[in-house]
Amino acid sequence: MPLVETSPLPSFRRLRDEGQEILTRDRATSQDIRELHIGLLNMMPDAALEATERQFLRLVGSCNRIAQFIIHPFTFPEIPRDGTAAEHINQYYTSFEAIREQGLDALILSGANPALTDITDEPFWSPLEEVVHWAKDNVCSVMCSCLATHAIVQMLYGIERYPLPEKRWGVYSHRLTGKMHPITSNIDSRFDAPHSHVYEVNSGQFEEAGLVVLAEGKVSSLHLGVSADGLRFVFFQGHPEYDKISLLKEYKREVDRYIGGIRADYPPLPENYFKGQAKEHAEAFRAEVKACQAGYGNLQPFPDRELEAMVDITWSDTGKAMINNWLGLVYQVAHPDRGKVFMDGIDPSDPIGFINGCR
Repeated sequence: MPLVETSPLPSFRRLRDEGQEILTRDRATSQDIRELHIGLLNMMPDAALEATERQFLRLVGSCNRIAQFIIHPFTFPEIPRDGTAAEHINQYYTSFEAIREQGLDALILSGANPALTDITDEPFWSPLEEVVHWAKDNVCSVMCSCLATHAIVQMLYGIERYPLPEKRWGVYSHRLTGKMHPITSNIDSRFDAPHSHVYEVNSGQFEEAGLVVLAEGKVSSLHLGVSADGLRFVFFQGHPEYDKISLLKEYKREVDRYIGGIRADYPPLPENYFKGQAKEHAEAFRAEVKACQAGYGNLQPFPDRELEAMVDITWSDTGKAMINNWLGLVYQVAHPDRGKVFMDGIDPSDPIGFINGCR
C-alpha cells in the first residue's frame, strides 16, 4: 500500500521524485476501499485459452493492494474456436456489449498467434479496433501483451511490426531505461523476462512515435513502454504473465508438430531457458527422434515432467511487481465513476507530472 505524506518531511518529496507512490493526507482520507473492474480480452488460440486466463488472473490476484479485483473475461466471436473452447467461452465469458454497458477501470489485452503477414487481415483486427477506440476514451488504463502491443501501436500510432529472421523465443535480460515511472518503482534495474514472437517492434520506433520506453534488452529490444501520458496504454512486448512451464509447453507443441510432419525443421531450444541438465535432456530427446526417423528404436514420450523439474523461473517476481504497481496506479487515479481519471489541472503531455498530479 502507498505511504501517506503525514508531514513536510523531505524524504517524502524525495521518494515521490524517485517514482515512489506517496499520497497526500487529503487524498488518503478521501479514498474508499472499492472494487476495481478489470476486463480481460483473451485472444489466444484454443490450446492456450485457459492457461492464458489463469496466468493473468494469477498476476492480478498476487497484487498486494487492499482492494477487490473483479475480472471480466471476454473474447471475439470472429476468432474460430473448437467445441471445447467454444463451450468454455459460452459458459464463463461475457460479451463486449455487456462490458461496454457497465464500464471498466482497467483492461488487459492478451496476445494471439500471428497467422497472417498483414496484421490488419487477422480475424480479430476489426473487433479489436472497436474495443480499443472505446477503451482509450472510457477506460483508465489498458495493458497490452505481445501481439496486442503490435496491433495497438499500429492502430493508434502507425508503428508497423517487422518480421524477425527467426523466432525470438526464450528468456532474456533487460534493463530499465532510467525514466522514472510508478510501474517500474522498486523494480531491479536488471531483470529477466520471457519473449515469444516472430514479429517485433523496437525502442526506436516507440521513441519516434512519442511513446515512453521503460525497459529494454540488448537482444530482445523493447520489453515495456507506455503512452505519452504515462497511463492510458501500457505496452509489454514480452510476457510477464508466463508460468514456469509456458515455454516448455510451447516447445513441446513445436516438437509434436515436427514429429507429426506439420513442421519441416526440428525446433531450436528456447534461448536461456533450458540450461545444464535440462539442455542435455532436451537434446537427448532430439537425438532419439532423429534415430527413430532413421529406423532405429522406438520413440519414448516427450520428457515434459523431467524437464519441468529442471527449468527455473527467473521473471515471476518482477512481473508481479510491475502488475502490482500498475494496478496500484489505476486504483489511485481511477475515478469511482468507472473509466474517468482525475485530470483537472494536469498536463497529460508530462507523464510523471500527470501521474503525480492525479494522486
